[in-house]
Amino acid sequence: MQNFTTDRPDTGISAALARAETALVFLSGIALAIIMVVVVTDVTMRYVLRSPLGWSYDLIGTYLMVCVFFFALSDTLHQHGHISIDIFAHALPRRFTHASLAVGYALSSALLAMIAWQAWYRTSAAFSANNLISATVPWPTWPSYFMLCVGSALITLRCTLRTVAHAASFVTGREIANMPPPPNTGPSETEHGE
Repeated sequence: MQNFTTDRPDTGISAALARAETALVFLSGIALAIIMVVVVTDVTMRYVLRSPLGWSYDLIGTYLMVCVFFFALSDTLHQHGHISIDIFAHALPRRFTHASLAVGYALSSALLAMIAWQAWYRTSAAFSANNLISATVPWPTWPSYFMLCVGSALITLRCTLRTVAHAASFVTGREIANMPPPPNTGPSETEHGE
């Protein structure tokens, strides 16, 4: 099994991007806390006072869930938190792994850039037209598109950095890209000697 470097400190663009990701994941956490407060308040008012919040589902579905999901995407990728299937990854030749990941991240960057561009287009169109949701409270639609745009743009940048790092690792043969930790190396297994 190959020994991939997994814990290299961020520098330069990656460090600046990591700070932006930290700020957005903080906002994502706040949005999640607000969702919990709104749901508890809505349920309490529905069953205790028989007067539910008529706007809770619209607020949660239109703004808060978008914030929770898209603002956490890039940081999750940076922390290697997305689901990956790595049964054979550590048995493959190092350069092949880096080449494959460079191609995958390049394709992902292109797709995510298109999503970010489309979200920006929709943000500006919704803002210019003053589009509102048709609900109890007619909230504007552009903030949802804007959050989608920001989250998609950030993960596009993270994927682009990963593309460059894996391509450089492939070309040079050196471990430039951070790799996820190998499977089955959690603290519980090493403590018990398994």
